[in-house]
Amino acid sequence: MAEVPDKPALEGLENKWDAKWGDAGTYLFDRAAAGASGRAGVYSVDTPPPTASGSLHIGHVFSYTHTDVKVRFERMRGKTVFYPMGWDDNGLPTERRVQNYYGVRCDPTLPYDAEFTPPFEGGDNKSSKAADQIPVSRRNFIELCERLTVEDEKTFEDLWRSLGLSVDWTQTYRTISDDTIRTSQLAFLKNLERGEAYRALAPTLWDVDFRSAIAQAELEDRDQPAAYHRLAFHKTDRTGDVFIETTRPELLAACVALVAHPDDERYQPLFGTTVTSPLFGVEVPVLAHPLAQQDKGSGIAMICTFGDVTDIIWWRELDLPNRTIIGRDGRIIAEAPDALTTDAAKGAYAEIAGKTVFSAKKRIVELLAESGEMEGEPKPFTHAVKFFEKGDRPLEIVSTRQWYLRNGARDAELRDKLLTLGNEIAWHPDFMRVRYENWVNGLTGDWLVSRQRFFGVPIPVWYPLDENGERDHDRVLTPDASQLPVDPSTDVPPGYNAEQRDVPGGFTPELDIFDTWATSSLTPQLAGGWERDPELWNLVAPFDLRPQGQDIIRTWLFSTLLRSALQDGRTPWTDAAISGFIVDPDRKKMSKSKGNVVTPADILVQHGSDAVRYWAASSRLGTDAAFDPQNPTQIKIGRRLAIKVLNAAKFVLSFPVPEDAEVTHALDASMLATLDGVVRDATKALESYDHARALEFTESFFWTFCDDYLELVKERAYDRTNEGQASAALALRIALETVLALLAPVLVFAAEEAWSWFHDESVHTSPWPTVADRPGDPAVLVAASEALTGIRRAKTEAKASQKTPVAHATIEGTDATIAALRLAEGDLRAVGRIENIEFIPGETTRVSAIELAPEA
Repeated sequence: MAEVPDKPALEGLENKWDAKWGDAGTYLFDRAAAGASGRAGVYSVDTPPPTASGSLHIGHVFSYTHTDVKVRFERMRGKTVFYPMGWDDNGLPTERRVQNYYGVRCDPTLPYDAEFTPPFEGGDNKSSKAADQIPVSRRNFIELCERLTVEDEKTFEDLWRSLGLSVDWTQTYRTISDDTIRTSQLAFLKNLERGEAYRALAPTLWDVDFRSAIAQAELEDRDQPAAYHRLAFHKTDRTGDVFIETTRPELLAACVALVAHPDDERYQPLFGTTVTSPLFGVEVPVLAHPLAQQDKGSGIAMICTFGDVTDIIWWRELDLPNRTIIGRDGRIIAEAPDALTTDAAKGAYAEIAGKTVFSAKKRIVELLAESGEMEGEPKPFTHAVKFFEKGDRPLEIVSTRQWYLRNGARDAELRDKLLTLGNEIAWHPDFMRVRYENWVNGLTGDWLVSRQRFFGVPIPVWYPLDENGERDHDRVLTPDASQLPVDPSTDVPPGYNAEQRDVPGGFTPELDIFDTWATSSLTPQLAGGWERDPELWNLVAPFDLRPQGQDIIRTWLFSTLLRSALQDGRTPWTDAAISGFIVDPDRKKMSKSKGNVVTPADILVQHGSDAVRYWAASSRLGTDAAFDPQNPTQIKIGRRLAIKVLNAAKFVLSFPVPEDAEVTHALDASMLATLDGVVRDATKALESYDHARALEFTESFFWTFCDDYLELVKERAYDRTNEGQASAALALRIALETVLALLAPVLVFAAEEAWSWFHDESVHTSPWPTVADRPGDPAVLVAASEALTGIRRAKTEAKASQKTPVAHATIEGTDATIAALRLAEGDLRAVGRIENIEFIPGETTRVSAIELAPEA
């Protein structure tokens, strides 16, 4: 046990206790205990692995605190806790950060340079031009990615430790380690073997800056300025023109049809006929489709390959040709579509070949104006455009060969299964389930899992080459599971040798990597030792808890559930806890793009970690919380509470408890009976993942305990000649111990510090309080507290000090209240310095008269 300091303080507790917990192994996963109790005795958490390509913000502190409160509660309830931490360190964000931090970009054609030194370190992580970055080999680039992420992860760990997360730091993983690559590749090969993974040539949403395909789950709409251009298509029977209005005139050369709604009487006579496109003179059909909007523009649209997602649907369902003209770099490709046969058409195309989409649009509009095939001036407006959530320019649609994973979009049986499994999960709060269901029901295509990037898990396949050196797209070569992890760019498939790489009759590697979500969707498997440590996997899976933000239900939660459904036919966890957003004082969500993000390091130092944890724990799951760094009111309240805990503990511990002490006084028994109710209510709330309610119950009692009960009994507790002294001292000690345990999941440092003054073991591994069902009437404490408040108010109104003696006080109350007050009369006399108390009947409890004692 530690010595009680003369002046308890919060400063320095974080470093002190983090070191002690580390030395004692307080939060280590006890595998032996888990093995002895079996799965039922384990509480396992599929902890969100933060992206290690930036900085943590106050939102991370908010949501991770919610998880830690629940974890600490379950640990104190006797569960063996499996609480790992992962680092999501592969993918596009890391590459972007490395490019700007070191001033480099990846060029896979370059050889490895073992002596390479980056031009600088410490870029500002803002966008920079590729032309200003030094090209390096893929291996050099990956080495820089790994170097920077390791540095970032250490910074993150330090912050998590200062926040007091009770993570087992020996149970960590990285989404780019050898074990992770092996697990991710093995899961994919099993998907491939079962027919759940496939490769296809298809229109693909493409980010021209990242030069990579983008999945549906990574999209976001952003309002962008645009303009309608009214263009004349010419009827092939020379009976006039058909006018369409388009925002993308630069795609005229990619036009394959016009389309209108089948019920639109204006265009019904045209269905089945053809028209020729302006400038290019290509004959295209006029078709009907229910997705055409009669009230949009002129009611008839051109279908291009591809201007937007609707074009893809029309192209697929109407069986139209593909005349893609936008390349992977976002520029118009040099080679004109075969449909452009005339010199005029080829000449018009030459005007835009090689230009960016923006420049091509400008030139096409000029040509249309010159030809007279554009009616009037463009009409400006604003509309929503698809972006990659981390990108800077609108997405284009190009045709590429990509890897997909079946996700239920085109498989009703799988979709129904995913909805059924979603219903088996306990959602906290429950309404978040609807967001999952809406996402599953709204899927329009299978999950695109391949990316044309460098820092990630390689897709573990090769392709055979025929006698002409052409890739056989219908066959793939796969490694044996014993070979994993593999990098197809350097490793060789079974049955081949290195000399057969990229030669006729040999093989060629898949150079794409997995989307980062394709790896993150396996976090239970990565942390829990799937196909690596069967004993551990059986002890922790399916996990108890998936905590996460509401904005990634469509990505992380859905994809994890999908992988578990495909592999094991079950949910990956029993419960999902969804945190709300952090918003600024104007109720706007905090985000880097808005520039209103608050980093937590300074706040933790200034106010203390317990204060910040209190602020976080005061918000319920699924509820947004406002945060004003200039006036963090809730954090200040939390700091006041933590300081009061230390001071109250010091005060209570100043009263010695006799060995044979028993609770015999009615007021002491009343307080403990009240505390029993708090334990019951707080426990029920935490069992239901309502940490805010549990904190509310406990905090409310604590202030009553300090402001009323402590004041009422302190004279008796001091006076060893009073026969009720032992009862007061014991009741105070029991209450302190219970309250510290109840507050321990939130005020982790203050509770541990105060606990250490009279215990050898940690409060965080001590048993959670249980309801003792002590005899006592809570009404006694209520009545005494109300009377004490009245006495204080009466003295204040009399402009007298609270220490002023009182000759006579009259207290009104109901018969039941008076009966309760008589049981606490001695303590009321002592705290109020009252010589005589008269109780009279009344409807409410109040001090109706007070007579101060004459001055000596």
